[in-house]
Amino acid sequence: MSAPQTGDTVNDIEGSEDAARTLLALIRAAFPHDGVPGTAYERAAATVQAAAEDTTWMRVKLAQGLDSLQALASGRFTELTAQEALPLLLRVQHTTFFGFVRQTVVVSLYEDEEVWEALGYEGPSFDKGGYIDRGFDDLDWLPDPRIEEYDGDPLVDIVSDLPRAATTASVRGAAVPAGQSRVRAGGTGRRASSTSGTRSSSNGSKGATS
Repeated sequence: MSAPQTGDTVNDIEGSEDAARTLLALIRAAFPHDGVPGTAYERAAATVQAAAEDTTWMRVKLAQGLDSLQALASGRFTELTAQEALPLLLRVQHTTFFGFVRQTVVVSLYEDEEVWEALGYEGPSFDKGGYIDRGFDDLDWLPDPRIEEYDGDPLVDIVSDLPRAATTASVRGAAVPAGQSRVRAGGTGRRASSTSGTRSSSNGSKGATS
């Protein structure tokens, strides 16, 4: 954000060194990591600026947002610690400006290999055969998992509510085709039965006649 200012800038901060420092301080405060090098934060800030340049609307939102953030901090946002900056970030967390910065940084920062190294992430494993034989649980900055035995009342077994003698054949007739009501299904069944009986009687009569 160190490009020289022109006549069509949104405000005094757009394109200035103050804007670059404010954006960098914002990202550091929103994503605080002691071990992450400053160069990774600088690359994330550059990514935000490049993304904002894609549309005039977002460029304006970014410039106005950084200006507002400095105003909330009485012009000294870049001097605040992450803890001091947090209340100000909470005040702007629902703005379009802050949402844009957050969604851009959360991807670009944690895709940075310098950040991976600082956090102990070894990177993708698919091209190395996975983690299972490569120490997938060797992150020394994670706490040991807490494993506790269940010591409550005996758990109730979940069993079927069908009678023991029930079979697939005995319950299949209870099913109703999709989109058909039980009344209609019953009526259809009765018509089919009566039709079948009529045909049988007819066939029987023919047989007797012949």
